[in-house]
Amino acid sequence: MKQGLLIDMDGVIYGGDKLIPGADVFINNLIKSDIPFTFMTNNSQRTPREVLNKLKRMGIKVTENHVYTSARATGQFIASQKPAASVYVLGEGGLIQSLLDNDLVMVDSDPDFVVLGEGRNFTLEMVQRAVDMILEGAKLIITNRDPSPKKKGWNNLGIAATSAMIEEATGLEGFVVGKPSPVMMRSARKFIGLETAGTTVIGDTMETDIHGGVVMGYKTILTLSGVFDKENLNKYAFQPDLIINSAADLKFPLPWW
Repeated sequence: MKQGLLIDMDGVIYGGDKLIPGADVFINNLIKSDIPFTFMTNNSQRTPREVLNKLKRMGIKVTENHVYTSARATGQFIASQKPAASVYVLGEGGLIQSLLDNDLVMVDSDPDFVVLGEGRNFTLEMVQRAVDMILEGAKLIITNRDPSPKKKGWNNLGIAATSAMIEEATGLEGFVVGKPSPVMMRSARKFIGLETAGTTVIGDTMETDIHGGVVMGYKTILTLSGVFDKENLNKYAFQPDLIINSAADLKFPLPWW
């Protein structure tokens, strides 16, 4: 059976704009060994091309077939629910590109769906319009529910904050596509042609990557190179299959391959 990897980015490959030591060697070894993988990121703001450019600056050269974002998953999900649906978008480049790639129609009134992603360019007036559209029957789709890191100067509120505002104003809960939702966990696996038993998730957060992998029946690897503190591990009812300090520590084949 073919074995492959779904790899989180921030905290696994880089931290902010700094490469995590050894991550470039890790990815280059995957490519040389012809091991299927894709970067699976909840960030819906960047286009795949922008992701590639960031990685290239860090010495990692991959293709768009190695990038799977919550924006990609969201566009595919909406198109599967209602082909050529109309959408009102609160989001930016990556999300807009995915919606257009999936033949969805962006409108300013009476949409089938309101789609919320990361962004700094939509206004409170646009949010209010979205609230009215939802109250009139549009369905709310949220690319992910990542929280704010709660750091001074952070340039993104986090979708958990903006989605809470819309959901409180409408009294309706949105449908979340991104990690740890099974929608994205499953579609990312299919994106690189893996079966459930051949899929391993690598991430630095228990709440998203590891949780999502466990729910789907994937093998999971928690790396301590990101935000997670190992001392908090016993707080969770589920556990990763393997814990590493960084991706550079991984040796192949993995124990379950």
